[in-house]
Amino acid sequence: MGKKVTVVGAGFYGSTTAQRLAEYDVFETVVLTDIIEGKPEGLALDLNQSRSIEGFETKVVGATTGVDGSGYEAIAGSDIVVITAGLPRKPGMSRMDLLGVNAKIVRGVAEQVAKHAPNAVVIVVSNPLDEMTALAQIATQFPKNRVIGQAGMLDTARFTHFVAEELNVPVGSVKTLTLGSHGDTMVPVPSRCTVDGKPLSDLLPADKIEELVTRTRNGGAEVVALLKTGSAYYAPSAAAARMAKAVAEDSGEVMPVCAWVDGEYGISGVYLGVEAEIGATGARRVVITDLTESELAGLNEAAEAVRAKQADVAGL
Repeated sequence: MGKKVTVVGAGFYGSTTAQRLAEYDVFETVVLTDIIEGKPEGLALDLNQSRSIEGFETKVVGATTGVDGSGYEAIAGSDIVVITAGLPRKPGMSRMDLLGVNAKIVRGVAEQVAKHAPNAVVIVVSNPLDEMTALAQIATQFPKNRVIGQAGMLDTARFTHFVAEELNVPVGSVKTLTLGSHGDTMVPVPSRCTVDGKPLSDLLPADKIEELVTRTRNGGAEVVALLKTGSAYYAPSAAAARMAKAVAEDSGEVMPVCAWVDGEYGISGVYLGVEAEIGATGARRVVITDLTESELAGLNEAAEAVRAKQADVAGL
């Protein structure tokens, strides 16, 4: 039996994620759902017609869903569910501005996932990310390892891009890492950043690294300000799709994700951006990396900021 993956939300993020997942050709079925009638079915038809050109056999199925839960039977038995549902940011909005409206949407989706795909690994990408990941776990009541959020993959990719551009080197020669939260308390880890194996700090002065860190932290807002009518989706969808692929293939790949932290780094009981080994059960384990004192302090600060907000979402 082939693998089945569902993407909830057929906006730019969701539809691009569905396209990437289909083109990997590692799934039997990709289901795309949306509340706009006909939209997911139309996108699925369009994607299926590209199969012979791109050379993949994965079938894409579109399903219109209602707030009453109608249509969700299409996701039955999904191995993985990517939740992209929710409103994107507009210029000038912070991710936290979306908390109230997206909490309602994500809770509704999560309850349907629990009903129709009770064994799925859930990958949350709706903003504000850390809070929505916590909410999805509360609403599904799934084991915490089976609910993870996409943030670190994207933030790390942005940081990598900025470093490669700054030094005019191939992006493949750059390794970076960001932990913490997806937002103001993001913790880039310069001690783990290298170019061709050489420490980034040997190649760039501290103030320049700090400048790139700030640009990374504001990476989403920079795109939103330019687009004016939505938020980023090419890089975010690539990140979510790679996470789903690691789950589907039970690869054990270590990725920066939003995962439940319970004792690692001396931090407990919170969803936080850390490195984790990703496989068929979601986050198999949190991978602890050596951090400098200031990086660890930043991670603790992120944990406390997120903890306060995650306590708020339980009631939303």
